[in-house]
Amino acid sequence: MSLIENLNWRHAVKAYDPTKKVSQEDLNTILESARLAPTSSGLQPFRIIVVENQELKEKMVAGALNPEVMRDSSHVLVFAAWDSYSNEKIDKVYDYHTDVRDLPRGRFGSYTDKIKEIYGAQTPEEHFAHTARQTYIALGIALAQAAELKIDSTPAEGFSNEVVDEVLGLKELGLKSVSLLYLGYRDEANDWLSTMKKVRIPMDEFIIKK
Repeated sequence: MSLIENLNWRHAVKAYDPTKKVSQEDLNTILESARLAPTSSGLQPFRIIVVENQELKEKMVAGALNPEVMRDSSHVLVFAAWDSYSNEKIDKVYDYHTDVRDLPRGRFGSYTDKIKEIYGAQTPEEHFAHTARQTYIALGIALAQAAELKIDSTPAEGFSNEVVDEVLGLKELGLKSVSLLYLGYRDEANDWLSTMKKVRIPMDEFIIKK
């Protein structure tokens, strides 16, 4: 199937079958697609926490708008962004880039000096606003990859960031949760959205040509 056909197939599932689990192979494919997502300056300023453990899911449901979806999904992917930029974080990423490419460390020094100066003039709040936006690119690609594999998904912002951050110990990792992606297989009998037509704004209204 084409990407457009896959995107027409998928919807935000409202009920999952807790007896059906995503295979490790398919999960790895979805995670790899997100890892390959483009990010500003190639810094990849976020991480994905994979939650399969049912006890952790039960602890995370407090404050979730769709607790049963969280409980019954096969996996919960937590997209968590850096809480701030630092010179050390930037250097670590670019040292890795040069090492992988067999280049001398500092090869991109003029560029990293420039972005350090830019971020150095910003607040931690501005940093997080920027790093959080990077996660949505990976989230979109992961959604598309899941659809290609015919794995159901539900992107979510309706949850308590404070609860998720505490349960997963994200503060100690210098991370803050941004969004979730539930993965699994729909419960046909209870997923009320599965029988409805997919609705999007018409193309001639959605696209504005100048």
